[in-house]
Amino acid sequence: MADLLSIGSFSRMTFLTVKALRHYHDAGLLEPASVDPHSGYRYYRPDQVATARLIRRLRDLDLPVDEVRAVLAAPDDATRNQVVVAHLERMSRQLQETQESVESLRRMLSGGEGVLEVHERDEPALTTVAIRAIVAGEEAVSWWLGAFTELHRALRVADAARTGTDGALFPTEFFTDGRAELVAFVPVADAAGVVRAAGGRTEEFLLPAARLAVTTYDGPMVDLDRAYSAVGRAVAERAVDADGPVRERYLPLDDEDELLHHRTEVCWPTGRAG
Repeated sequence: MADLLSIGSFSRMTFLTVKALRHYHDAGLLEPASVDPHSGYRYYRPDQVATARLIRRLRDLDLPVDEVRAVLAAPDDATRNQVVVAHLERMSRQLQETQESVESLRRMLSGGEGVLEVHERDEPALTTVAIRAIVAGEEAVSWWLGAFTELHRALRVADAARTGTDGALFPTEFFTDGRAELVAFVPVADAAGVVRAAGGRTEEFLLPAARLAVTTYDGPMVDLDRAYSAVGRAVAERAVDADGPVRERYLPLDDEDELLHHRTEVCWPTGRAG
């Protein structure tokens, strides 16, 4: 075994502890070249150093063990890189979310959030085209983007115009259980015609009339709970809280199809008569 490295030497060469090397052996990521049948001592080939260093880099980036295994088993560079790039994109999103949360906390601590005004209004029943699905909290943003992308495409296919602003329904269970049926909707005059022309997941949906307490929010998505807090507090103070989903309405700032460029109305159902 003169051409093999002891686990101590291999550890020094790769900056991986003996404990980590044993773990990667057990996980099937890095098999020793030889294991002494009597002592259980592990030995490694010099050409395994590069693999060990790659594993350490990937684990330093919090790549899950199963995905590290996929990288090591990749048949070519393109497949390997696809796994790594996907993870780096997830990390970038997480970093952005962390930065947004830090800035949000700073605003809270500095008292710079300001006051959101709440008013009440009556909304008539609306004919809409909609997409519905059971959605978990962590999936909500991607589902929202996909649903409105499809709905806007359906309107273009049918050459139909909106008769009101885009909106979505969020039932209480979405907040209490972290999962519920969400509804993304666009008011139109001829919902049946849009459904016939576009198909897909699009369906007719009648949005019922309601009396709502409303506030308008324009700011980072991470602080949207501020609007919910303001309108919920106003409803509680007026003792007019009612069952039913919260409605969000999306007021476009420029191009109606620019999904993320909008102000958000948070519309809380009340028990007042219209």
